[in-house]
Amino acid sequence: MLSLKRLLDRSLTAQATLVFLLGLGITALFRKDEHPAVWVLHSALYTGVAVAFLAVQRRRAARAVGTDAGGLADLNRKIRHHEVPQDPQEQAAMRRLVAEQLGQMERAGKWLPYWLGVMGLVAVGVFVLGAVSGSLVFPLLIAVGMVMLCSWVLWMRRRSMDRLRQMHQALRQQ
Repeated sequence: MLSLKRLLDRSLTAQATLVFLLGLGITALFRKDEHPAVWVLHSALYTGVAVAFLAVQRRRAARAVGTDAGGLADLNRKIRHHEVPQDPQEQAAMRRLVAEQLGQMERAGKWLPYWLGVMGLVAVGVFVLGAVSGSLVFPLLIAVGMVMLCSWVLWMRRRSMDRLRQMHQALRQQ
């Protein structure tokens, strides 16, 4: 499991393969009546969009930090494991990465209540439409899933902010 996690952390190809397989499964689940070639085409489209987004995001972050994609993955792993680098150049790169990620998360935090509100409205709307149409099982599952997703997003955001603040404090003490 650890090697799979490390492979997904470092390899854009592994991430693309995972996105393709997940997209294929989800497309097959929701479009059972269509030909499997359509499933593959849709999944390839989803994968292309996701990989383009990931590549641009990874390149931008690597430029901001001043390292390559592998170095960026190593720095992120060190942040997750609360490891402060000993090398002064690596510490400087870590400071830039922590500052960049903290800034992004704080800027995104302004819009978080609005996104969560929209997701809540969607969940309530689907539930109400299901109640009006007479079917409550599927809308209830969607509403519960949406609440769980929002809770997970809030928990991960808090956890990531705590990690970044701890690393910022540790780097300041160095």
